[in-house]
Amino acid sequence: MRLVVSEFISLDGVSQAPGGAEEDTDGDFAHGGWSMPWFDPEVMGSAVDAVMADTDALLFGRRTWQTMAAAWPDRAGSDPFADRMNALTKYVVTSTLGADDLTWENSHLLPAGDPIEAIAALTAAPGGTLSVMGSTQLTTALLRAGLVDEMLLMIEPVLLGGGKSIFPDDREMRAFELVAVEPTAGGVLVCTYRAGDVPPMPDFDEA
Repeated sequence: MRLVVSEFISLDGVSQAPGGAEEDTDGDFAHGGWSMPWFDPEVMGSAVDAVMADTDALLFGRRTWQTMAAAWPDRAGSDPFADRMNALTKYVVTSTLGADDLTWENSHLLPAGDPIEAIAALTAAPGGTLSVMGSTQLTTALLRAGLVDEMLLMIEPVLLGGGKSIFPDDREMRAFELVAVEPTAGGVLVCTYRAGDVPPMPDFDEA
């Protein structure tokens, strides 16, 4: 399976709580819902829909799963996107929830002991796309482990002054190739990156 990460991200690299005030207040984060003023349904919504159309299963960290589980089941039958979310298989990485807590249909626990190994096994299995939305801590671990094949980053024209980022801070270099970019009228850049190789250093003596 191909692992694709979709994230709203600020100019200073923050992905914490883009959707709502109480989504994630860790670290006294006070800007929950910051992404909403720049959301463009035509461009950004279409980009998310395109990822979802190819998605065979969803992968969540605990907090993002709980946020989604509180939102989508109640919209069943009235929203095609909600119906799609509800129908998909969902894998949850958590050490605090048990199987009985996963009341959102088609949700399954991944082993808490070594979730990265379990996710690697999922990506090695036949299938289409395994999608990650939000889940900043999980996404950082996936990037660190080299399991992310593609990133859809919706880069928004705002500085948040700090907050959770998806990017590892382990001083390791990881290269991605920009394969598509589309701006919105409000200044968001919808960028698709695929995992690639670090290009060779140019030989300036021969230039």
